[in-house]
Amino acid sequence: MEEKVLMEVVPGLEGIPAAESAVSFIDGEQGVLEYRGISIETLAQKSSFLETSYLLLFGRLPDRAELKKFHDDVTFHTRLKLKILRMMEYLPENGHPMHYLQAVTSAMGMYYPARDTLNVEMRYWAAVRLIAKLPTIVAAVHRLKHGDAPIQPRNDLSFAANFYYMLFEKEPSALVERVLDVMLILHGDHTMNASTFSARVVGSTLADPYTVVASAIGTLSGPLHGGANEEVVRMIDEIGSKEAARGYIEGKLDRKEKVMGIGHRVYKTVDPRGEVLKKYIALLSEHDGIDKKTLDISAEIEKVVKERLSAKGLYPNIDFYSGIVFRSIGIPSELFTPIFALGRVAGWLAHWMEQLKSNRIYRPEQKYVGVRRQPYIPMEERG
Repeated sequence: MEEKVLMEVVPGLEGIPAAESAVSFIDGEQGVLEYRGISIETLAQKSSFLETSYLLLFGRLPDRAELKKFHDDVTFHTRLKLKILRMMEYLPENGHPMHYLQAVTSAMGMYYPARDTLNVEMRYWAAVRLIAKLPTIVAAVHRLKHGDAPIQPRNDLSFAANFYYMLFEKEPSALVERVLDVMLILHGDHTMNASTFSARVVGSTLADPYTVVASAIGTLSGPLHGGANEEVVRMIDEIGSKEAARGYIEGKLDRKEKVMGIGHRVYKTVDPRGEVLKKYIALLSEHDGIDKKTLDISAEIEKVVKERLSAKGLYPNIDFYSGIVFRSIGIPSELFTPIFALGRVAGWLAHWMEQLKSNRIYRPEQKYVGVRRQPYIPMEERG
């Protein structure tokens, strides 16, 4: 007699708690996002990415001495080993930067052994190295793919300004520097998303932190997770002009086609991260050297979407606004998702550390739907 198995499968584990966490909080109905209890709006206004990273990692804001040490430790570890740079030179030039980032992050585990994941000091230095070196990797990838030599980091610049400098060999304006720093803060964590879940699952096996983060980067590279902001920019390019935006968006909505960067699985109202970025978009629109065409088209898209979809609880999300911001300050679209990873690495590491505090390896069940008790058919009878 066949045994009866009663298991309900929830696709994508939607609505199923996978862990208890104190890292970040979302109220999708009210449009609330908090890191360790502090609102994202407050952090974007008053904090820096490195201070926010410390908050995520260690559960509280640092005092002045703690922040200085953390800043100095990160700054000291921004350079890459020569052998890592040499390895990057031999990777295919047509590869996506996310593949570079995942490969190099994984390779870092060979240069900085960190197998003793229960060692608190080891965890600290692994977190410092990953936060410090990922921007250098992304900048080096961008330059190598275009036939240029990587630029060494500058310790006299802020975290965000140094990244911009390594990309373009020039310092950003004060506004662009602040915009980049805020972008990293806004991407710092977002509860139990796919890449964070990946980090916790891999971390639960006691794999080293470089493998943990490499797995999260691979998960983020998927178009359903980290690539939506690139699609927003492709859509804007396809529209071509402010005058064409209304007809393009209304046509998509009439055909019930998806408009990239609109709506969110969690938020049933405005995305609080997008609301922060809207303020910076307004400032950028008055700034010299900014791509005004992108801003004009996006403003028209936003207007049409609000007219047609706000009653359904659908609004532009952070992917919509971040794609616009990145494009307007000259960031190439293939770097949008890698920069997402530069911010999210703080959250991944915070969840990894939290997982290790009361670790139990993830081992979910499955609902088997295949055949059973099949005979083995000899090769001569299979034809």
